[in-house]
Amino acid sequence: MLNHEVERKVMAILKVLSTAQEPLGARMISRQLESFGVNLTERAVRYHLQLLDERGLTINNGKEGRLITEKGIEEISNALVTDKVGLVINKIDTLSYRTTFDLNTRKGKIILNTSLFAAHNFRKAVEAMHDVFAAQHCVSDLVAVAEEGQMLGDILIPKGYVGFGTICSVTINGIFLRSGIPVESKFGGILQVKESKPRRFTDLISYAGSSLDPLEVFIRSKMTSVRSAAKDGEGKILASFREVPAICLPAVETVLAKINRVGLRGLVTLGHPGRELLEVAVGINRVGMVIIGGLNPLAAAEEAGIPSENRAMSTMFDFDALRSYGDL
Repeated sequence: MLNHEVERKVMAILKVLSTAQEPLGARMISRQLESFGVNLTERAVRYHLQLLDERGLTINNGKEGRLITEKGIEEISNALVTDKVGLVINKIDTLSYRTTFDLNTRKGKIILNTSLFAAHNFRKAVEAMHDVFAAQHCVSDLVAVAEEGQMLGDILIPKGYVGFGTICSVTINGIFLRSGIPVESKFGGILQVKESKPRRFTDLISYAGSSLDPLEVFIRSKMTSVRSAAKDGEGKILASFREVPAICLPAVETVLAKINRVGLRGLVTLGHPGRELLEVAVGINRVGMVIIGGLNPLAAAEEAGIPSENRAMSTMFDFDALRSYGDL
């Protein structure tokens, strides 16, 4: 029987393998484990992989690396609930710290949401997302695209697919952190829009109490009407609710202005100290902040009946390597 700490590391390795489309080696697994807050050397990863092979949870494909088995997938689904709860908020904090984007030089790493589209559907998906980008229901119109066999950050695009990346709103957290401003991500939610203005949240999921990314859940549950919000000014979009210390409010406003100047948006609305924002209560000496969801364009594609595999905050990416959505 493995002790709890070893089991936690083993479970993290299985989660990395479960999202991979191709076999992964120890080096790639070691790099991707950082997003789960687990630091293991390649040698340590190889040791744990041997344990997983012995338990029938992974298959060794030689030089190509490991693949997760059906038994391994079942093991993840049966993992301790206490290990699952809080996984999302821990990932947010880890990726915020890893964000190196500098507002002054406009260089560094940002966080990408990634999606996989069947190659024959990609142009239709791009067209379905047009109104959403035009209405600015996204963090930025800067995106990333990778063909089959290419890498999108740390993700290898499988045969027959095109990888598409949008800037994740957690990048905003990372920018604030680099400016000395702590941000607490509270909820992911569905934001009702009327006359092109935010009205209220209709559904919220706490990041701290969730084992799944809330915005992925809302997309899969078909709870959005992003295309309608973008085209007609009325609908339901993805957004997140965050808090900052009230004492930081002047600095927050300064950083937000700089963020806009570099082609990033993110902010839907900023509140006042201690006052509720869009019907959501705010802590004492705290300020509420609503940030647009980076997955809104992908929600629009799903609404148009174009299937995709979406992963929020899935990889780090060089800001320099992004391209304009309008150039696609």
